[in-house]
Amino acid sequence: MLHRRHLLAAGLATALVPRASRAAEAGVLRIGYQKNGILAVAREQAAIEARLKGQGATVRWVEFSFGPPLLEALNLGAIDFGQTGDAPPIFAQAAGANLVYAAAQPNGGSGAAILLPKGSTVGSIAELKGKRVAFAKGSSSHNLIVAALEKAGLTYRDITPVLLAPADGAAAFAGGTIDAWTVWDPYFAIAEQGEGVRVLAQAPEITPTNNFFLANKTFADAQPALLDGALAALGEVAVWCEANRGSVAASLSRITGVPLAATRRTVDRIRYVIAPMDQAVTAEQQRIADRFHGLGIIPRPIRVADIVRPPRNQNNG
Repeated sequence: MLHRRHLLAAGLATALVPRASRAAEAGVLRIGYQKNGILAVAREQAAIEARLKGQGATVRWVEFSFGPPLLEALNLGAIDFGQTGDAPPIFAQAAGANLVYAAAQPNGGSGAAILLPKGSTVGSIAELKGKRVAFAKGSSSHNLIVAALEKAGLTYRDITPVLLAPADGAAAFAGGTIDAWTVWDPYFAIAEQGEGVRVLAQAPEITPTNNFFLANKTFADAQPALLDGALAALGEVAVWCEANRGSVAASLSRITGVPLAATRRTVDRIRYVIAPMDQAVTAEQQRIADRFHGLGIIPRPIRVADIVRPPRNQNNG
C-alpha cells in the first residue's frame, strides 16, 4: 500500500519556479535537488557549503519532485545546478534550454522499474500492448518504458501512455486505474511492497540508466570555480556513500520519512559515483535522444555533445 504520508514526506510537492529568468548571483550557488541520492546526502552533511566557504560563497537549496521541473528552473535561471535522470536533459535541450552537462553518475539510476498492480495478468513486456501505462513525461521513466517496448518488439504507439507525475501515478496505481506504472526509487521501493504488486522488469534488464549533474550555462560560464568546487565536494560525498550505505539509508529515511526498509532497497540499487561526461556516457545519451526523435517524442534532432561542458584541468581546491 502506498501511504500518502510517505509520498508527501518523499518531497513530492514541486518547487515553485519563478516565471522570470534570474541571472546567476555572485558568490551564491543555488542547487535544485530531490530528496534522494547524492545531493540529498550532501545537503545534510553541508559538504558543498564547507567546500565553498573558502571561496566566500554560500549555498541555497530548492527541492523538486522530479527532473523536468528542476530543469525548467535551471533553464530560467531560478537555480544554477541540479541532478536529474537521463531523459529530462534531452527534452530540455530539444526545447533550447540554457544548460550544460557538468558531470555524470553512470548507472546511478538503476533503481527504476515497470510495476504491475494486484490482479494483473500481464506476464511480459510484450503483453503491455494496448494497456494503459503511466509514467512522468520527460522523466527517466519515460525513457525506460520506451526502451522496454523497443526491446520487446513493440513501439510507443502500442500502449496508451498515461502521463502522470509521481504522486498522481502512485494514486492511479493504488486505485487500479492504470495497467502498469513505470517509476524510480523511492517510489518503486515503496510500491513494490504493496499487496499483490509485481515487478515486470527493472531498469538494469532493459537499458543503462545514467544520472546527470547539470548547470545553467550562464552560471557555468560566469562562475566556473563555484561549479568545480561543488563537483569536487560531491565526489567526496559519493566515496563516503559507497563506503557507508547503512548510514546513507538511515539518513535518507530520516530526511524523506520513507520507511527504512524501503530506503535500504533504494540505497542498495544506487551506484554512488561522480564521473566526467566521457564518450561512452555521452553516446548513450545520444542513443536516447535519437530514439525519442525517431518516435516523434521530441520535435527535432539534437547533438548531446553540443551542451557537454568542456573538462577543466586546473586544481579546484
